[in-house]
Amino acid sequence: MNQPTPAIVAQNAVRRLPRVALLLLCLAYVVPGFVGRQPWKSADMASFGYMAELAAGATSWFNPRLLGQVAEFDALLPYWLGAGFIKLLPFVDPAFAVRIPFALLLALTLTATWYGVYHLARSPLAQPVAFAFGGEANPADYARAIADGALLALIACLGLGQLSHETTPAVAQLAFAALAFYGVAALPHRRWQAWVAFPVGLAGLALSGAPTYAVLLGAGSTAISLRAFDPEEPDHLRDALRRAIFVLALTVLVGVLATALDLWRWRISLPGTNAGWRDWRNLVRLLLWFTWPAWPLVLWTLWRWRRQFNARHLTLPLWFAGVALAVTLTTHSADRSLLLGLPAFATLAAFALPTLNRNVAALVDWFTLLFFSGCAIVIWVVWISLQTGFPAKPAANVARLLPGFEPSFSPLSLVLALAATAAWLWLVHWRVGRHRKPIWKSLVLPSGGAVLGWVLVMTLWLRPLDFARNYEVLVQRVVERTGSTDCIETFGLQRGQIAALQYHGKLKLVAASQEASCSWLLVDIDSQIRLPLTVNLDQWTLEAALRRPSDKTDDVLLYRFVPPHDPTPLSER
Repeated sequence: MNQPTPAIVAQNAVRRLPRVALLLLCLAYVVPGFVGRQPWKSADMASFGYMAELAAGATSWFNPRLLGQVAEFDALLPYWLGAGFIKLLPFVDPAFAVRIPFALLLALTLTATWYGVYHLARSPLAQPVAFAFGGEANPADYARAIADGALLALIACLGLGQLSHETTPAVAQLAFAALAFYGVAALPHRRWQAWVAFPVGLAGLALSGAPTYAVLLGAGSTAISLRAFDPEEPDHLRDALRRAIFVLALTVLVGVLATALDLWRWRISLPGTNAGWRDWRNLVRLLLWFTWPAWPLVLWTLWRWRRQFNARHLTLPLWFAGVALAVTLTTHSADRSLLLGLPAFATLAAFALPTLNRNVAALVDWFTLLFFSGCAIVIWVVWISLQTGFPAKPAANVARLLPGFEPSFSPLSLVLALAATAAWLWLVHWRVGRHRKPIWKSLVLPSGGAVLGWVLVMTLWLRPLDFARNYEVLVQRVVERTGSTDCIETFGLQRGQIAALQYHGKLKLVAASQEASCSWLLVDIDSQIRLPLTVNLDQWTLEAALRRPSDKTDDVLLYRFVPPHDPTPLSER
Protein backbone atom coordinates (compact mmCIF):
# COMPACT_ATOMS: atom_id res chain seq x y z
CA MET A 1 0.00 0.00 0.00
CA ASN A 2 1.37 3.41 -0.99
CA GLN A 3 1.96 6.01 1.70
CA PRO A 4 0.47 9.49 1.28
CA THR A 5 2.61 11.99 -0.57
CA PRO A 6 4.65 14.44 1.57
CA ALA A 7 3.94 17.30 -0.83
CA ILE A 8 1.46 19.86 0.48
CA VAL A 9 1.12 22.50 -2.24
CA ALA A 10 -1.56 25.12 -2.75
CA GLN A 11 -2.54 26.44 -6.16
CA ASN A 12 -0.88 29.81 -5.57
CA ALA A 13 2.48 27.99 -5.06
CA VAL A 14 2.59 26.66 -8.62
CA ARG A 15 2.49 29.97 -10.37
CA ARG A 16 4.00 29.64 -13.80
CA LEU A 17 7.57 30.77 -14.34
CA PRO A 18 7.34 33.23 -17.26
CA ARG A 19 8.21 31.36 -20.48
CA VAL A 20 10.12 34.31 -21.93
CA ALA A 21 12.32 34.52 -18.84
CA LEU A 22 12.95 30.76 -18.90
CA LEU A 23 13.83 30.77 -22.60
CA LEU A 24 16.16 33.75 -22.19
CA LEU A 25 17.87 32.00 -19.27
CA CYS A 26 18.42 28.87 -21.37
CA LEU A 27 19.62 30.93 -24.33
CA ALA A 28 22.08 32.83 -22.13
CA TYR A 29 23.43 29.52 -20.88
CA VAL A 30 23.64 27.64 -24.18
CA VAL A 31 25.12 30.21 -26.57
CA PRO A 32 28.21 31.47 -24.63
CA GLY A 33 30.96 28.92 -24.94
CA PHE A 34 29.97 27.89 -28.44
CA VAL A 35 30.62 31.31 -29.99
CA GLY A 36 33.79 33.36 -30.33
CA ARG A 37 36.47 30.90 -29.23
CA GLN A 38 38.98 28.46 -30.70
CA PRO A 39 38.90 24.71 -30.03
CA TRP A 40 40.37 24.04 -26.61
CA LYS A 41 42.76 21.33 -25.47
CA SER A 42 42.65 18.51 -25.51
CA ALA A 43 39.46 16.50 -26.01
CA ASP A 44 37.69 19.43 -27.68
CA MET A 45 40.51 19.89 -30.21
CA ALA A 46 40.94 16.16 -30.78
CA SER A 47 37.25 15.65 -31.49
CA PHE A 48 37.32 18.49 -33.97
CA GLY A 49 40.31 16.85 -35.65
CA TYR A 50 38.36 13.64 -36.31
CA MET A 51 35.41 15.64 -37.66
CA ALA A 52 37.69 17.58 -40.01
CA GLU A 53 39.29 14.34 -41.25
CA LEU A 54 35.86 12.84 -41.95
CA ALA A 55 34.71 15.96 -43.79
CA ALA A 56 37.87 15.91 -45.91
CA GLY A 57 37.37 12.25 -46.79
CA ALA A 58 40.72 11.33 -45.23
CA THR A 59 39.37 8.53 -43.01
CA SER A 60 36.61 5.95 -42.84
CA TRP A 61 33.24 7.05 -41.47
CA PHE A 62 32.92 3.78 -39.53
CA ASN A 63 36.50 3.80 -38.22
CA PRO A 64 37.63 7.43 -37.79
CA ARG A 65 41.37 7.89 -37.47
CA LEU A 66 43.60 10.88 -36.96
CA LEU A 67 47.06 10.24 -38.35
CA GLY A 68 46.52 6.54 -37.72
CA GLN A 69 45.18 6.97 -34.16
CA VAL A 70 41.70 5.69 -33.39
CA ALA A 71 39.22 7.94 -31.62
CA GLU A 72 39.71 7.99 -27.87
CA PHE A 73 35.98 7.73 -27.10
CA ASP A 74 35.11 5.04 -29.71
CA ALA A 75 32.18 7.14 -30.86
CA LEU A 76 30.71 7.55 -34.33
CA LEU A 77 27.59 9.73 -34.30
CA PRO A 78 29.14 12.87 -32.72
CA TYR A 79 31.91 12.87 -35.32
CA TRP A 80 29.36 12.32 -38.08
CA LEU A 81 27.35 15.32 -36.87
CA GLY A 82 30.38 17.61 -36.78
CA ALA A 83 31.66 16.46 -40.16
CA GLY A 84 28.19 16.79 -41.65
CA PHE A 85 27.92 20.42 -40.58
CA ILE A 86 31.40 21.16 -41.95
CA LYS A 87 30.26 19.87 -45.34
CA LEU A 88 26.85 21.52 -45.02
CA LEU A 89 28.37 24.94 -44.22
CA PRO A 90 31.54 25.19 -46.34
CA PHE A 91 31.46 29.00 -46.12
CA VAL A 92 31.76 28.91 -42.29
CA ASP A 93 34.92 28.33 -40.27
CA PRO A 94 34.97 24.55 -39.63
CA ALA A 95 35.72 25.06 -35.92
CA PHE A 96 32.48 27.04 -35.60
CA ALA A 97 30.43 24.82 -37.89
CA VAL A 98 31.00 21.76 -35.69
CA ARG A 99 29.70 23.63 -32.64
CA ILE A 100 26.25 24.18 -34.12
CA PRO A 101 25.00 20.58 -33.70
CA PHE A 102 26.48 20.41 -30.20
CA ALA A 103 24.69 23.60 -29.19
CA LEU A 104 21.50 21.98 -30.45
CA LEU A 105 22.32 18.85 -28.44
CA LEU A 106 22.66 20.93 -25.26
CA ALA A 107 19.32 22.58 -26.02
CA LEU A 108 17.86 19.10 -26.52
CA THR A 109 19.20 18.09 -23.10
CA LEU A 110 17.40 20.98 -21.39
CA THR A 111 14.19 20.38 -23.34
CA ALA A 112 14.09 16.61 -22.78
CA THR A 113 14.76 17.07 -19.06
CA TRP A 114 11.88 19.53 -18.70
CA TYR A 115 9.37 17.33 -20.50
CA GLY A 116 10.57 14.16 -18.77
CA VAL A 117 10.08 15.71 -15.34
CA TYR A 118 6.73 17.15 -16.39
CA HIS A 119 5.39 13.69 -17.23
CA LEU A 120 6.80 12.18 -14.04
CA ALA A 121 5.18 14.89 -11.95
CA ARG A 122 1.81 14.26 -13.62
CA SER A 123 1.66 10.74 -12.17
CA PRO A 124 -0.82 10.42 -9.26
CA LEU A 125 1.80 9.26 -6.77
CA ALA A 126 3.81 12.43 -7.37
CA GLN A 127 0.87 14.79 -6.90
CA PRO A 128 0.42 16.81 -3.68
CA VAL A 129 -2.10 16.02 -0.97
CA ALA A 130 -5.70 16.88 -1.76
CA PHE A 131 -7.12 19.47 0.64
CA ALA A 132 -10.34 18.81 2.49
CA PHE A 133 -12.02 21.93 1.09
CA GLY A 134 -10.12 22.22 -2.17
CA GLY A 135 -7.42 24.68 -3.16
CA GLU A 136 -4.63 22.17 -3.77
CA ALA A 137 -2.44 22.60 -6.83
CA ASN A 138 -3.88 21.67 -10.19
CA PRO A 139 -2.06 18.54 -11.51
CA ALA A 140 -0.88 20.17 -14.75
CA ASP A 141 0.21 23.38 -13.02
CA TYR A 142 2.01 21.39 -10.32
CA ALA A 143 3.82 19.28 -12.92
CA ARG A 144 4.85 22.39 -14.82
CA ALA A 145 6.24 24.01 -11.67
CA ILE A 146 8.24 20.88 -10.80
CA ALA A 147 9.60 20.73 -14.36
CA ASP A 148 10.61 24.39 -14.16
CA GLY A 149 12.44 23.63 -10.92
CA ALA A 150 14.23 20.66 -12.49
CA LEU A 151 15.41 22.75 -15.43
CA LEU A 152 16.68 25.45 -13.07
CA ALA A 153 18.46 22.80 -10.99
CA LEU A 154 20.13 21.35 -14.07
CA ILE A 155 21.41 24.73 -15.23
CA ALA A 156 22.64 25.46 -11.72
CA CYS A 157 24.83 22.32 -11.55
CA LEU A 158 28.44 23.50 -11.61
CA GLY A 159 29.66 20.48 -13.55
CA LEU A 160 27.45 21.19 -16.55
CA GLY A 161 29.23 24.40 -17.63
CA GLN A 162 32.44 23.54 -19.45
CA LEU A 163 31.85 19.94 -20.52
CA SER A 164 28.44 20.67 -22.05
CA HIS A 165 29.94 23.41 -24.26
CA GLU A 166 32.62 21.26 -25.86
CA THR A 167 32.37 19.37 -29.15
CA THR A 168 33.05 15.97 -27.63
CA PRO A 169 31.03 12.73 -27.55
CA ALA A 170 30.17 13.47 -23.89
CA VAL A 171 27.76 16.21 -25.01
CA ALA A 172 26.00 13.81 -27.38
CA GLN A 173 25.84 11.16 -24.65
CA LEU A 174 24.28 13.70 -22.28
CA ALA A 175 21.63 14.69 -24.82
CA PHE A 176 20.69 11.12 -25.73
CA ALA A 177 20.61 10.05 -22.07
CA ALA A 178 18.17 12.91 -21.39
CA LEU A 179 16.14 11.89 -24.45
CA ALA A 180 15.93 8.28 -23.24
CA PHE A 181 14.91 9.59 -19.81
CA TYR A 182 12.09 11.58 -21.37
CA GLY A 183 11.00 8.58 -23.44
CA VAL A 184 10.59 6.30 -20.42
CA ALA A 185 8.95 9.04 -18.34
CA ALA A 186 6.32 9.76 -20.99
CA LEU A 187 5.62 6.16 -22.05
CA PRO A 188 2.51 5.70 -19.83
CA HIS A 189 0.82 8.55 -21.66
CA ARG A 190 1.10 6.69 -24.98
CA ARG A 191 2.46 9.73 -26.72
CA TRP A 192 4.12 9.00 -30.04
CA GLN A 193 6.95 11.35 -29.06
CA ALA A 194 7.91 8.99 -26.24
CA TRP A 195 7.81 5.94 -28.48
CA VAL A 196 10.25 7.69 -30.79
CA ALA A 197 12.41 9.41 -28.17
CA PHE A 198 13.37 6.29 -26.23
CA PRO A 199 14.81 4.24 -29.13
CA VAL A 200 16.55 7.33 -30.54
CA GLY A 201 18.04 8.01 -27.11
CA LEU A 202 19.36 4.47 -26.62
CA ALA A 203 20.69 4.18 -30.18
CA GLY A 204 22.28 7.61 -29.90
CA LEU A 205 24.04 6.59 -26.69
CA ALA A 206 25.40 3.44 -28.34
CA LEU A 207 26.62 5.35 -31.39
CA SER A 208 28.15 8.04 -29.17
CA GLY A 209 30.51 5.68 -27.40
CA ALA A 210 28.32 4.50 -24.50
CA PRO A 211 26.67 1.18 -25.54
CA THR A 212 27.05 -0.35 -22.08
CA TYR A 213 25.46 2.71 -20.52
CA ALA A 214 22.57 2.46 -22.99
CA VAL A 215 21.96 -1.22 -22.24
CA LEU A 216 22.04 -0.60 -18.48
CA LEU A 217 19.53 2.23 -18.80
CA GLY A 218 17.32 0.04 -20.97
CA ALA A 219 17.47 -2.92 -18.57
CA GLY A 220 16.53 -0.79 -15.57
CA SER A 221 13.81 0.99 -17.55
CA THR A 222 12.31 -2.41 -18.43
CA ALA A 223 11.93 -3.27 -14.76
CA ILE A 224 10.61 0.20 -13.94
CA SER A 225 8.06 0.03 -16.76
CA LEU A 226 6.83 -3.30 -15.44
CA ARG A 227 6.72 -2.55 -11.71
CA ALA A 228 6.51 1.21 -11.17
CA PHE A 229 2.94 1.72 -12.28
CA ASP A 230 0.21 3.81 -10.70
CA PRO A 231 -2.74 1.93 -9.21
CA GLU A 232 -5.14 4.57 -10.54
CA GLU A 233 -4.05 3.93 -14.11
CA PRO A 234 -6.70 1.90 -16.02
CA ASP A 235 -5.58 -1.55 -17.11
CA HIS A 236 -2.26 -0.70 -15.52
CA LEU A 237 -0.85 -4.23 -15.49
CA ARG A 238 -1.52 -4.90 -19.18
CA ASP A 239 -0.16 -1.51 -20.21
CA ALA A 240 2.89 -1.92 -18.00
CA LEU A 241 3.62 -5.31 -19.54
CA ARG A 242 3.33 -3.85 -23.04
CA ARG A 243 5.70 -1.01 -22.17
CA ALA A 244 8.20 -3.38 -20.58
CA ILE A 245 8.27 -5.61 -23.66
CA PHE A 246 8.76 -2.58 -25.87
CA VAL A 247 11.63 -1.24 -23.76
CA LEU A 248 13.29 -4.66 -23.50
CA ALA A 249 13.07 -5.27 -27.25
CA LEU A 250 14.65 -1.90 -27.98
CA THR A 251 17.41 -2.56 -25.47
CA VAL A 252 18.23 -5.87 -27.16
CA LEU A 253 18.25 -4.20 -30.58
CA VAL A 254 20.66 -1.54 -29.32
CA GLY A 255 22.95 -4.30 -28.04
CA VAL A 256 22.82 -5.96 -31.46
CA LEU A 257 23.61 -2.62 -33.13
CA ALA A 258 26.63 -2.05 -30.88
CA THR A 259 27.87 -5.59 -31.63
CA ALA A 260 27.45 -5.18 -35.39
CA LEU A 261 29.45 -1.94 -35.37
CA ASP A 262 32.05 -3.27 -32.88
CA LEU A 263 31.33 -0.52 -30.36
CA TRP A 264 31.91 -2.52 -27.17
CA ARG A 265 35.03 -1.57 -25.23
CA TRP A 266 36.36 -2.65 -21.83
CA ARG A 267 36.93 0.47 -19.72
CA ILE A 268 36.46 -0.77 -16.16
CA SER A 269 39.05 0.75 -13.82
CA LEU A 270 38.36 0.63 -10.08
CA PRO A 271 39.93 3.65 -8.34
CA GLY A 272 40.97 1.69 -5.28
CA THR A 273 43.12 -0.85 -7.11
CA ASN A 274 46.14 1.40 -7.62
CA ALA A 275 46.19 4.73 -5.80
CA GLY A 276 43.88 3.72 -2.96
CA TRP A 277 42.30 6.37 -0.77
CA ARG A 278 43.47 9.33 -2.83
CA ASP A 279 41.41 8.24 -5.84
CA TRP A 280 38.29 7.74 -3.74
CA ARG A 281 38.79 11.11 -2.07
CA ASN A 282 39.08 12.80 -5.46
CA LEU A 283 35.91 11.09 -6.62
CA VAL A 284 34.00 12.27 -3.55
CA ARG A 285 35.29 15.81 -4.07
CA LEU A 286 34.23 15.64 -7.73
CA LEU A 287 30.76 14.44 -6.78
CA LEU A 288 30.28 17.22 -4.24
CA TRP A 289 31.19 20.16 -6.45
CA PHE A 290 30.11 18.73 -9.82
CA THR A 291 26.50 18.16 -8.75
CA TRP A 292 26.17 21.24 -6.53
CA PRO A 293 23.57 22.53 -5.65
CA ALA A 294 21.49 19.48 -6.65
CA TRP A 295 22.93 16.89 -4.28
CA PRO A 296 21.72 18.42 -0.97
CA LEU A 297 18.23 18.64 -2.46
CA VAL A 298 18.52 15.04 -3.69
CA LEU A 299 19.24 13.90 -0.13
CA TRP A 300 16.28 15.90 1.10
CA THR A 301 14.06 14.26 -1.54
CA LEU A 302 15.21 10.76 -0.58
CA TRP A 303 14.35 11.46 3.03
CA ARG A 304 10.99 13.18 2.58
CA TRP A 305 9.76 10.78 -0.14
CA ARG A 306 11.21 7.64 1.47
CA ARG A 307 7.78 5.96 1.66
CA GLN A 308 7.16 6.35 -2.09
CA PHE A 309 10.21 4.55 -3.48
CA ASN A 310 8.02 2.31 -5.63
CA ALA A 311 6.68 5.35 -7.50
CA ARG A 312 7.88 5.99 -11.04
CA HIS A 313 8.82 9.61 -10.38
CA LEU A 314 11.48 8.37 -7.93
CA THR A 315 12.58 5.00 -9.31
CA LEU A 316 13.29 6.28 -12.81
CA PRO A 317 15.64 9.18 -11.89
CA LEU A 318 17.19 7.03 -9.15
CA TRP A 319 18.11 4.37 -11.70
CA PHE A 320 19.52 6.90 -14.19
CA ALA A 321 21.52 8.62 -11.45
CA GLY A 322 22.68 5.28 -10.02
CA VAL A 323 24.00 4.07 -13.37
CA ALA A 324 25.87 7.35 -13.83
CA LEU A 325 27.43 7.02 -10.37
CA ALA A 326 28.43 3.41 -11.02
CA VAL A 327 30.07 4.33 -14.32
CA THR A 328 31.79 7.29 -12.64
CA LEU A 329 33.32 5.01 -10.02
CA THR A 330 34.55 2.43 -12.52
CA THR A 331 35.98 4.43 -15.45
CA HIS A 332 38.87 6.83 -16.01
CA SER A 333 36.75 9.73 -17.34
CA ALA A 334 34.88 10.26 -14.10
CA ASP A 335 33.71 13.80 -14.83
CA ARG A 336 32.34 12.95 -18.28
CA SER A 337 30.55 9.90 -16.87
CA LEU A 338 29.04 11.89 -14.01
CA LEU A 339 27.85 14.49 -16.53
CA LEU A 340 25.32 11.98 -17.88
CA GLY A 341 23.61 11.74 -14.49
CA LEU A 342 22.96 15.46 -14.06
CA PRO A 343 19.42 15.41 -15.58
CA ALA A 344 18.46 12.65 -13.12
CA PHE A 345 20.05 14.53 -10.20
CA ALA A 346 18.14 17.66 -11.22
CA THR A 347 14.90 15.66 -11.35
CA LEU A 348 15.33 14.32 -7.83
CA ALA A 349 16.29 17.80 -6.63
CA ALA A 350 13.10 19.25 -8.09
CA PHE A 351 10.89 16.91 -6.07
CA ALA A 352 12.43 18.37 -2.91
CA LEU A 353 10.89 21.76 -3.69
CA PRO A 354 7.31 21.06 -2.51
CA THR A 355 8.63 19.80 0.83
CA LEU A 356 11.26 22.46 1.61
CA ASN A 357 10.68 24.58 4.68
CA ARG A 358 11.44 28.28 4.76
CA ASN A 359 14.71 27.96 6.71
CA VAL A 360 16.25 25.53 4.22
CA ALA A 361 15.19 27.70 1.29
CA ALA A 362 16.70 30.77 2.95
CA LEU A 363 19.98 28.92 3.53
CA VAL A 364 20.17 27.99 -0.16
CA ASP A 365 19.44 31.59 -1.17
CA TRP A 366 22.04 33.17 1.07
CA PHE A 367 24.78 30.73 0.18
CA THR A 368 24.06 31.16 -3.52
CA LEU A 369 23.94 34.95 -3.25
CA LEU A 370 27.31 35.15 -1.49
CA PHE A 371 29.02 32.54 -3.68
CA PHE A 372 28.03 33.81 -7.13
CA SER A 373 28.25 37.49 -6.19
CA GLY A 374 31.77 36.86 -4.92
CA CYS A 375 32.70 35.03 -8.13
CA ALA A 376 31.30 37.87 -10.23
CA ILE A 377 33.30 40.45 -8.28
CA VAL A 378 36.52 38.46 -8.78
CA ILE A 379 35.89 38.17 -12.53
CA TRP A 380 35.23 41.89 -12.86
CA VAL A 381 38.26 42.87 -10.76
CA VAL A 382 40.61 40.73 -12.86
CA TRP A 383 39.17 42.13 -16.08
CA ILE A 384 39.50 45.73 -14.86
CA SER A 385 43.07 45.01 -13.81
CA LEU A 386 43.92 43.66 -17.26
CA GLN A 387 42.38 46.69 -18.97
CA THR A 388 43.66 49.46 -16.68
CA GLY A 389 46.52 48.00 -14.65
CA PHE A 390 44.69 48.72 -11.38
CA PRO A 391 44.76 46.90 -9.12
CA ALA A 392 48.14 45.67 -10.26
CA LYS A 393 48.25 42.24 -8.59
CA PRO A 394 45.65 40.43 -10.74
CA ALA A 395 47.22 41.61 -13.99
CA ALA A 396 50.66 40.57 -12.73
CA ASN A 397 49.33 37.11 -11.88
CA VAL A 398 47.85 36.72 -15.37
CA ALA A 399 51.13 37.82 -16.94
CA ARG A 400 52.99 35.25 -14.86
CA LEU A 401 50.59 32.44 -15.73
CA LEU A 402 50.20 33.40 -19.39
CA PRO A 403 53.54 34.74 -20.64
CA GLY A 404 53.08 36.49 -23.95
CA PHE A 405 49.39 37.25 -23.52
CA GLU A 406 48.34 40.75 -24.60
CA PRO A 407 44.98 41.99 -23.22
CA SER A 408 42.47 43.39 -25.70
CA PHE A 409 39.23 45.30 -25.34
CA SER A 410 35.93 44.08 -26.80
CA PRO A 411 32.96 46.48 -26.59
CA LEU A 412 30.51 43.67 -27.30
CA SER A 413 31.89 41.53 -24.48
CA LEU A 414 31.63 44.46 -22.09
CA VAL A 415 28.00 45.15 -23.05
CA LEU A 416 27.01 41.50 -22.62
CA ALA A 417 28.81 41.28 -19.27
CA LEU A 418 27.10 44.45 -18.02
CA ALA A 419 23.72 43.12 -19.15
CA ALA A 420 24.30 39.82 -17.32
CA THR A 421 25.38 41.64 -14.16
CA ALA A 422 22.36 43.94 -14.30
CA ALA A 423 20.07 40.94 -14.76
CA TRP A 424 21.65 39.29 -11.71
CA LEU A 425 21.10 42.38 -9.57
CA TRP A 426 17.47 42.54 -10.68
CA LEU A 427 17.05 38.83 -9.91
CA VAL A 428 18.47 39.30 -6.41
CA HIS A 429 16.13 42.24 -5.87
CA TRP A 430 13.17 40.11 -7.03
CA ARG A 431 14.13 37.19 -4.81
CA VAL A 432 14.49 39.22 -1.61
CA GLY A 433 11.11 40.79 -2.27
CA ARG A 434 7.76 39.31 -1.32
CA HIS A 435 7.81 36.40 -3.74
CA ARG A 436 7.56 33.44 -1.40
CA LYS A 437 4.82 31.42 -3.07
CA PRO A 438 6.20 29.67 -6.21
CA ILE A 439 7.86 26.38 -5.29
CA TRP A 440 10.60 26.92 -7.91
CA LYS A 441 11.74 30.14 -6.23
CA SER A 442 14.56 28.43 -4.29
CA LEU A 443 16.37 27.52 -7.52
CA VAL A 444 16.09 30.89 -9.22
CA LEU A 445 19.24 32.31 -7.63
CA PRO A 446 21.38 29.15 -8.13
CA SER A 447 20.50 28.91 -11.82
CA GLY A 448 20.78 32.66 -12.36
CA GLY A 449 24.14 32.70 -10.59
CA ALA A 450 25.43 29.84 -12.74
CA VAL A 451 24.38 31.68 -15.89
CA LEU A 452 25.93 34.92 -14.62
CA GLY A 453 29.26 33.22 -13.92
CA TRP A 454 29.27 31.43 -17.27
CA VAL A 455 28.43 34.59 -19.24
CA LEU A 456 31.09 36.65 -17.43
CA VAL A 457 33.76 34.01 -17.97
CA MET A 458 32.83 33.65 -21.66
CA THR A 459 32.93 37.42 -22.22
CA LEU A 460 35.38 39.15 -19.87
CA TRP A 461 37.75 36.19 -19.55
CA LEU A 462 37.34 34.67 -23.00
CA ARG A 463 40.55 36.08 -24.49
CA PRO A 464 42.90 34.93 -21.70
CA LEU A 465 41.11 31.56 -21.54
CA ASP A 466 41.41 31.15 -25.29
CA PHE A 467 45.12 31.96 -25.07
CA ALA A 468 45.61 29.50 -22.22
CA ARG A 469 43.56 26.60 -23.54
CA ASN A 470 44.20 26.42 -27.28
CA TYR A 471 47.22 25.27 -29.27
CA GLU A 472 47.48 28.24 -31.64
CA VAL A 473 50.58 29.79 -30.02
CA LEU A 474 52.40 26.44 -30.03
CA VAL A 475 51.55 25.91 -33.70
CA GLN A 476 52.75 29.42 -34.56
CA ARG A 477 56.09 28.69 -32.93
CA VAL A 478 56.43 25.49 -34.92
CA VAL A 479 55.61 27.26 -38.18
CA GLU A 480 58.06 30.09 -37.43
CA ARG A 481 60.85 27.50 -37.08
CA THR A 482 59.98 25.31 -40.05
CA GLY A 483 58.86 27.98 -42.49
CA SER A 484 57.25 26.71 -45.68
CA THR A 485 57.65 22.95 -45.75
CA ASP A 486 56.10 20.07 -47.63
CA CYS A 487 55.42 17.95 -44.55
CA ILE A 488 56.40 17.27 -40.95
CA GLU A 489 56.96 13.85 -39.43
CA THR A 490 55.48 13.32 -35.99
CA PHE A 491 56.09 10.89 -33.15
CA GLY A 492 54.15 10.48 -29.91
CA LEU A 493 52.01 13.60 -30.35
CA GLN A 494 48.65 13.76 -28.62
CA ARG A 495 45.50 13.75 -30.71
CA GLY A 496 44.77 17.37 -29.84
CA GLN A 497 48.27 18.46 -30.89
CA ILE A 498 47.91 16.68 -34.23
CA ALA A 499 44.54 18.26 -34.90
CA ALA A 500 45.86 21.72 -33.96
CA LEU A 501 48.85 21.44 -36.29
CA GLN A 502 46.54 20.52 -39.15
CA TYR A 503 43.95 23.19 -38.38
CA HIS A 504 46.02 26.19 -37.24
CA GLY A 505 49.16 25.48 -39.24
CA LYS A 506 47.64 23.86 -42.34
CA LEU A 507 50.50 21.38 -42.10
CA LYS A 508 50.74 17.98 -43.74
CA LEU A 509 51.70 15.45 -41.08
CA VAL A 510 53.04 11.94 -41.57
CA ALA A 511 53.97 9.29 -39.04
CA ALA A 512 57.70 9.04 -38.32
CA SER A 513 59.63 6.04 -39.67
CA GLN A 514 63.20 4.82 -40.19
CA GLU A 515 63.26 6.23 -43.72
CA ALA A 516 62.89 10.01 -43.36
CA SER A 517 60.39 11.53 -45.77
CA CYS A 518 60.21 15.12 -44.46
CA SER A 519 62.65 17.85 -43.53
CA TRP A 520 61.29 18.18 -39.98
CA LEU A 521 60.35 15.87 -37.14
CA LEU A 522 58.10 16.87 -34.23
CA VAL A 523 58.21 14.74 -31.07
CA ASP A 524 56.27 14.90 -27.82
CA ILE A 525 58.82 15.29 -25.05
CA ASP A 526 57.32 12.43 -23.04
CA SER A 527 57.88 10.09 -26.01
CA GLN A 528 61.51 11.06 -26.51
CA ILE A 529 62.84 7.94 -24.80
CA ARG A 530 61.07 5.71 -27.36
CA LEU A 531 62.18 7.74 -30.36
CA PRO A 532 65.32 5.67 -31.26
CA LEU A 533 63.12 2.61 -31.74
CA THR A 534 61.26 4.30 -34.59
CA VAL A 535 63.63 6.73 -36.33
CA ASN A 536 67.35 6.86 -37.13
CA LEU A 537 68.55 9.67 -34.88
CA ASP A 538 71.80 9.95 -36.83
CA GLN A 539 69.78 11.68 -39.54
CA TRP A 540 68.22 14.27 -37.22
CA THR A 541 69.49 17.15 -35.15
CA LEU A 542 67.56 18.84 -32.36
CA GLU A 543 66.47 22.29 -33.53
CA ALA A 544 64.36 23.54 -30.59
CA ALA A 545 62.17 22.65 -27.62
CA LEU A 546 58.83 24.41 -27.96
CA ARG A 547 56.18 24.95 -25.30
CA ARG A 548 52.63 26.20 -24.97
CA PRO A 549 52.98 29.34 -22.80
CA SER A 550 50.41 28.24 -20.22
CA ASP A 551 51.27 24.55 -19.87
CA LYS A 552 54.55 22.85 -19.03
CA THR A 553 53.18 19.45 -20.01
CA ASP A 554 52.77 20.20 -23.72
CA ASP A 555 56.45 20.55 -24.67
CA VAL A 556 57.42 19.28 -28.10
CA LEU A 557 60.86 18.75 -29.62
CA LEU A 558 61.56 19.92 -33.16
CA TYR A 559 64.24 18.02 -35.11
CA ARG A 560 65.74 19.03 -38.46
CA PHE A 561 66.77 16.43 -41.04
CA VAL A 562 70.50 16.41 -41.73
CA PRO A 563 71.84 13.38 -43.67
CA PRO A 564 75.27 12.16 -42.48
CA HIS A 565 77.00 12.80 -45.82
CA ASP A 566 74.62 15.10 -47.68
CA PRO A 567 73.91 18.51 -46.13
CA THR A 568 71.24 19.33 -48.73
CA PRO A 569 67.80 19.58 -47.08
CA LEU A 570 65.50 16.69 -47.88
CA SER A 571 62.91 18.98 -49.51
CA GLU A 572 65.52 20.22 -52.05
CA ARG A 573 66.95 16.85 -52.99
